[in-house]
Amino acid sequence: MTDQVTGTLVFAILTAVLSSFKFGYDIGVINAPQEVIVSHYRHVLGVPPDDQKAVDDYASTQELPTAPYLRNPTLSPEAEEEPTASAGLVTMFWSLSVSSFAIGGMIASFFGGWLGDKLGRIKAMLVANILSFTGALLMGFSKMGPSHILIIAGRSISGLYCGIISGLIPIYIGEIAPTALRGAIGTLHQLAIVTGILVSQIVGLDFILGNHELWHILLGLTAVPSLLQSVMLFFCPESPRYLYIKLDEEEKARQSLKRLRGGVDVTKDITEMRNEREEAMREQKVSIIQLFTNSSYRQPILVALLLHLTQQFSGINGIFYYSTSIFQTAGVGQPVYATIGVGAINTVFTAVSVFLVEKAGRRSLFLIGMGGMFFCAIFMSVGLVLLDKLSWMSYVSMIAIFLFVSFFEIGPGPIPWFMVGEFFNQGSRSAAMAVAAFCNWACNFFIALCFPYIAGFCGPYVFFLFAGTMLAFTLVTFFKVPETKGKSFEEIAEEFRKKSGSTQAAKAATEMKFLRATETA
Repeated sequence: MTDQVTGTLVFAILTAVLSSFKFGYDIGVINAPQEVIVSHYRHVLGVPPDDQKAVDDYASTQELPTAPYLRNPTLSPEAEEEPTASAGLVTMFWSLSVSSFAIGGMIASFFGGWLGDKLGRIKAMLVANILSFTGALLMGFSKMGPSHILIIAGRSISGLYCGIISGLIPIYIGEIAPTALRGAIGTLHQLAIVTGILVSQIVGLDFILGNHELWHILLGLTAVPSLLQSVMLFFCPESPRYLYIKLDEEEKARQSLKRLRGGVDVTKDITEMRNEREEAMREQKVSIIQLFTNSSYRQPILVALLLHLTQQFSGINGIFYYSTSIFQTAGVGQPVYATIGVGAINTVFTAVSVFLVEKAGRRSLFLIGMGGMFFCAIFMSVGLVLLDKLSWMSYVSMIAIFLFVSFFEIGPGPIPWFMVGEFFNQGSRSAAMAVAAFCNWACNFFIALCFPYIAGFCGPYVFFLFAGTMLAFTLVTFFKVPETKGKSFEEIAEEFRKKSGSTQAAKAATEMKFLRATETA
């Protein structure tokens, strides 16, 4: 199996997942410097802080900007007379600074596959990098201008970038990976995301970049990997499947495969792509509506959406939301470091899944991960409920958090992203990835928006709710999701036909018989 791993393949994959790294960095970077950025927003908007000492500390660390939009109420009698914005306005701008990223992602998630089909995978990544670089520059220079406007704009543009690559990168790395390594390589997208989150947590520490002097550099740091990746992309081979199936460039596809596979005979890959292209030519281009109306695609797309719903409604975002307060309750002196510990475990177990996914299989790992998370959620809820009566229950909750994250990254974290690409052939893959990415972003936004209210209503019982959803999703996964390890796209389609039931299978067989009769007539 190792003879299929060449230097060109490794280089192309590392280049592609730099996008995933930036995705993760942008997810996590806004959290650590929240107090510092909100303090700056207050200065920009002329809102007196709740704690005057915070202003004194802020002013002592930097020279206050002199631009006309900065109105510090303490600077002059005239400024004191000016009406100040309400504290609610600061909260609104901060909420937009966080949520605008997800809104941008939702909008752009429909365009990743389309852009990849129009321009090719490599050129599409280059064009997307323009968005990444622009967003990073806006945030990097936000301290010099109306920071709230520049950060919201920068986060929105970065969200557009991440929405595009959330579909584009799994497509590219899935298409260049050898069949035997497709699962392991597919998990690298998620591994790069969680690595980006961890790095953002570390560099966001107060003594590194998460302070009053350097927070803007922290936000704009993704400009560096954007430039690096743009240069590296010029040396990456285009997807052979794109070249052959979309452009009918067999010779270019063969050359690209030879670069990716080294001296290995690529006849088998070419034959598989030829069969897939012939099948795609018999089909009309698949639209998003057809994914749900055509019986051949309906079950795969519903299962794909199920996997992404499971990932988002597992409660993983709630874990990160609750982790700091639980660590504080447990008496951890620096809960921020414990939260970084959660991020480190997140990364380590995603790396573990890279090695397990081709041995245990996608479906098995997904079910193991969900089962483990189910029990961890119960223990976490019990720990939270009994926290007031038994102080040591906080440690039960802490251990449950670490195990919950571990099980998530073994299965439900990385697997949904690349399994969607395995469910569909070339003609329908882009539309399917767009729908799946939109579903993921929409659920992410919904949970980010509603979780504080759900947690406020349910209190310490909130994770019992997530345990119930995970049990339901686990049962549906067991009966509906096929194993895709080591199988071609045609074999996976046959698995779906088997799981769809004898009636639909018979109908599909009749349709195929009719089509063959029509072709020979």
